[in-house]
Amino acid sequence: MKNSLGRKVPNGYPLFEASNAFEKKKRVLISEVKTKNKDKLVNSYAEVFEKLEIKDGMTLSFHHHLRNGDQVLNACMEEVKRRDLKNLTIAASAIFPNNEILVELIKNKNVTNIYTNYLNGPVAEAISHGELEGMLIMQTHGGRARAIEAGELKIDVAFIATPAATKSGGGSGVDGKNPCGVLGYPIPDMLYAKKKVVVTDSLVDKLTITDIKHEYIDYVLKVDSIGDSKGIVSGTTQVTFDPIGLKIAKDATHLLYELGVIKDGFSMQTGAGGTSLAVASFVREKMIKEKIKGKMASGGITSYFVSMLEEGLIEEIRDVQCFDLEAIRSYKENEKHYLMSASKYANPYDNPVVNDLSFMILGATEIDLDFNVNVTTSSNGVIMGGSGGHSDAAYGAEIALVVAKTMNARIPIIKKAVTTITTPGSDIDCLVTERGIAINPKRKDLLEKLKNSKLKIVSIEELMEETYKFTREPKPLELKSKVVGLVEYRDGTIIDSLYQV
Repeated sequence: MKNSLGRKVPNGYPLFEASNAFEKKKRVLISEVKTKNKDKLVNSYAEVFEKLEIKDGMTLSFHHHLRNGDQVLNACMEEVKRRDLKNLTIAASAIFPNNEILVELIKNKNVTNIYTNYLNGPVAEAISHGELEGMLIMQTHGGRARAIEAGELKIDVAFIATPAATKSGGGSGVDGKNPCGVLGYPIPDMLYAKKKVVVTDSLVDKLTITDIKHEYIDYVLKVDSIGDSKGIVSGTTQVTFDPIGLKIAKDATHLLYELGVIKDGFSMQTGAGGTSLAVASFVREKMIKEKIKGKMASGGITSYFVSMLEEGLIEEIRDVQCFDLEAIRSYKENEKHYLMSASKYANPYDNPVVNDLSFMILGATEIDLDFNVNVTTSSNGVIMGGSGGHSDAAYGAEIALVVAKTMNARIPIIKKAVTTITTPGSDIDCLVTERGIAINPKRKDLLEKLKNSKLKIVSIEELMEETYKFTREPKPLELKSKVVGLVEYRDGTIIDSLYQV
């Protein structure tokens, strides 16, 4: 069976239609705990597992605000291993290389199904090689929130890593010894999971900011460490110094200005990659030069947006995740730096913030002649990422702009067909490369605005052929027939399958 993008999907799964028409679903509130003044404190993961009667077949959820520094998922998996629980489903908003313990549990059938928005490292490689007995479901940030709220993804126990918490279960991401900033991703879990556990390494009497509300929390687990907050920072959250990347970023900024979206009152989001952040830097320079004041920056927040807020270049920040320590400081100190939940950020049924974006700067591992984008698998088919907010912001933004080099280590980024569709081409408007700019033919309005542009506007076919002069056309990737995962669009329909390598 094939969906409307021509990709095979297993029988029994909903198909994606490129119209992006959404039918509002009735939300099902699974649990709303109004706990009285009972003692919520517990002393160990073992005690939590006993009190909540965690058993075979359950679904446990985790969030990724500590990114590669998180230890809460790992500690829970150690307890799963000790008890030899089987057939568990892990619903983690993202999984990083430090969560390698999952590989052993996958091989031993302790964990048989995984829902996540982003997957990188040993766990991704194990699943790519067919180790997971059940299925990997790759969701978007908004899609995960939608699935939880609609009752499609039913969570038995949510473990919420919380840098600081009160004994009653209130939680903050800016206090404690391992602050990670806003806690936007676990809010759907807090509201809709059957049971919720705050895990903290800093018990406090008072919170600077309350992200996790105590009335929804069943237990508070005090541990020695929830991880290392330095793990939220990576080398990709720095502006690129690569001259090719800087050229792409400068051309992207000129393109956006010519299209008229860098103007008073505009809103934007960029990724955390070096070229995307360079676009933010050049946009800032253009705003200063032209005396332009923006309304909002949103998404995962870095120091570059913090500087723009403090300089008065934008009115506010809407933050679902902090990507560096300056963003954490800003959220703690600046009243115009707001938390938003994953649902308010990108749930297609929640009038999300992504719908207010003037433009979004996106990356791509691959892009094809139909403007479909892959950020889920590498050129050899191994899972190495995922949508995160890619599909959500691409759909919502007035202009969804991909910035990418035409080749990486002599591997062309433009393909006749991408290995995996993460974001459908119907949501992508422009591709900016060092060799030219391609506009999606469906955006005739943009092409009309650019007919007298001095920028090099070419077709995506021309860009591909020009690149192939240097790289040659790659051979089609041969994958095995076993489906190891499914790629969900933000409304829950399936846009592609992931195959064993």
